[in-house]
Amino acid sequence: MKKIIIALLAVILLINAGCKKFIDVNDDPNNPTNVQESLILAPVELAISHSLYGGYAAVLSLHYTQSVALNQTLPNDGTYFLVNGQMDGEWSNLYTTCLINLKNLNEKAKKNDNYNYTAIAKILTAFSLGTGTDLWGDIPYSQALGGASMFTPVYDKQEDIYKSIQNLLDDGIADIAKKSVKIPGSDDYFYGGDMEKWNKLAYTLKARYYIHLSKAPGHTAAAQADLALAALANGMTSNDDDLKFVYTGAAGNENPWYLTFSPGSTLVLSSYIVDSLKSRNDPRLIALVSAAASPDPTFGPYHGREIGTQDIGSLESYSIPGTLYSNAGAFNYIVNYSEALAIKAEASLIKSGHATAEPIYQEMIKSHMEKTGMNTSAVNTYLAARGTLSATNALQRIIEEKVTADFLSVENFTDWRRTGFPVLKPVPNALLPNIPRRLLYPQVEKIANPQSLQGAILTDRVWWDQ
Repeated sequence: MKKIIIALLAVILLINAGCKKFIDVNDDPNNPTNVQESLILAPVELAISHSLYGGYAAVLSLHYTQSVALNQTLPNDGTYFLVNGQMDGEWSNLYTTCLINLKNLNEKAKKNDNYNYTAIAKILTAFSLGTGTDLWGDIPYSQALGGASMFTPVYDKQEDIYKSIQNLLDDGIADIAKKSVKIPGSDDYFYGGDMEKWNKLAYTLKARYYIHLSKAPGHTAAAQADLALAALANGMTSNDDDLKFVYTGAAGNENPWYLTFSPGSTLVLSSYIVDSLKSRNDPRLIALVSAAASPDPTFGPYHGREIGTQDIGSLESYSIPGTLYSNAGAFNYIVNYSEALAIKAEASLIKSGHATAEPIYQEMIKSHMEKTGMNTSAVNTYLAARGTLSATNALQRIIEEKVTADFLSVENFTDWRRTGFPVLKPVPNALLPNIPRRLLYPQVEKIANPQSLQGAILTDRVWWDQ
């Protein structure tokens, strides 16, 4: 296990551990039952970046959206091989490492009138719940984080989880407005205690989860677009508002994508994602994709592996993500301003048509081009080719460009399921006739807390995926 995970789990275990207090001499000083908010917040933020956003479940979503490929024999993740036991650790990351500790943070901070911390706890709980429910559908929440039923909790309907997400974000926004006794600082790895940025994030997340329901039962695209646009009026306003984790690159503090694609890993970028960028003459290719160490003369320096192929190629002939995303000291972009603009463009398309959406769509491309270091000439050339929307291409182009701006994001899996873009086909030698649309429930959960819905298979749809 990587050093950073070991260090993280050590802190998390200290936070959760403790023995029942009978008399003072039985207190274990190495297992504190009462810790400061700052000692909970920092490792939870690290867990969200490293294990939730950058973990195995997220990598599976990249397989299903055909962004990555394994240079391994078949079957493998890319051809839809998955068993329930492979999800045990991901479920634990979501509940034990993230949600339970965020609950502890919220309760501790509320008791001490530290409302900046309660706000952050609620916003990150909403994000964690959103990540979990979008991958698994119905999941435990109302009984899962404490009390007599926490080991055998009921599964909340996804529709109710989405209501809880919006309530959590509203409560977090309200807490930001309250006077807080203690102000986060260096313990807040994301924003350094800048509560204005947390406020913008909360509103941006509200818009994200509103637009997710554009085709959900009982909802209309127009109503969800209205809600998303109203939220975005208070959302992110520049790349400076990105929710990102800053890694130093030192041993034990490396970006998760650096570790995922590190030497010795058989995971590389897919031919689909690399060829998509090349076919559009996207200047961001050189920022998002690294040149292969030993380029194949047939394909050139930027070459991804075709998913589902039987042969084993040379790892040196394939590309991995560029240093902007996969350097040891690279930022891990979890929610970004370009996504906020993409949501605004989509919502504007729904409400007012492609002409209204077009300038917002162009601004979305420009914002990500700026982040990737593209010059004005490159931006203008690309917009001349890809910047125009029509009634027939608007949604497809918005989502395709959003996928590029959300490079390596699990959010792309959600967008593909709810819009059908980008257009994907099942890969060769797939074990299933259709592309997976969810993850399997973990084996440990099936044993400890059996539920009929745990029989869901990879191609089943979650509630909003209609």
